[in-house]
Amino acid sequence: MIDAAVVYPKPEQLNHAFHTCGVFSTLAFFMINAVSNAQVRGDSYSDGCLGRTGARIWLFIGFMLMFGSLIASMWILFGAYVTQNTNVYPGLAVFFQNALIFFSTLIYKFGRTEELWG
Repeated sequence: MIDAAVVYPKPEQLNHAFHTCGVFSTLAFFMINAVSNAQVRGDSYSDGCLGRTGARIWLFIGFMLMFGSLIASMWILFGAYVTQNTNVYPGLAVFFQNALIFFSTLIYKFGRTEELWG
């Protein structure tokens, strides 16, 4: 995304508002990975703000932000670049930034092992 912002500095080529998808994806990355799988299952988290239900709501909001950012990046790619007769590279940069953050979130969330008392 940095490369696209440097190569296409004008707002007509790459609208600066398109960076918000990456911001919300990164925010969702931290929201999703802040809650451990044990907290969602209720194994290690019973007190605090709403207990297990609060952890599940937090995780659900994080996934909603993540999917919303990914869908918005697809909308930006096709709505602002593919259907118009312009260069597609900035739209691809926005989409791939969000897709890679999405897949890294899933890998980091579900690909690791957690020890409750480690």
